[in-house]
Amino acid sequence: MRKYETIFILQPDLSEDDVKSVTEKVQDVVASFKGDFHRLDDWGTRKLAYAIRKFPRGRYYYLRFDGGAQLVAELERRLRLDEKVLRYLSVNITDEPEKKVAERKPVTEAAEAPEAAEVAAE
Repeated sequence: MRKYETIFILQPDLSEDDVKSVTEKVQDVVASFKGDFHRLDDWGTRKLAYAIRKFPRGRYYYLRFDGGAQLVAELERRLRLDEKVLRYLSVNITDEPEKKVAERKPVTEAAEAPEAAEVAAE
């Protein structure tokens, strides 16, 4: 199973019952696709960079879970259909192997200088 996190933004003026129905729906999707639910955090109401559907603010939620591609597809489908949800974003956060990070070498000015001298000589 892969690790995912989803951040979704709800309308800021929703009642607690509406917010609870959306969060329960999200948890039900994770449970029905046999995903591992880790956490659901309320980040509170924040100002948006630009108005979405004439809402200058939004209520942010952070969801962390493990599951498959079908789980993410169904979760995003249900969030897309719910009018209370302004935006959502799901990201795969499965760790990158350490070898790839260690193999990258930083480019320095000293390494670039001989190449620049060769180009100038031609």
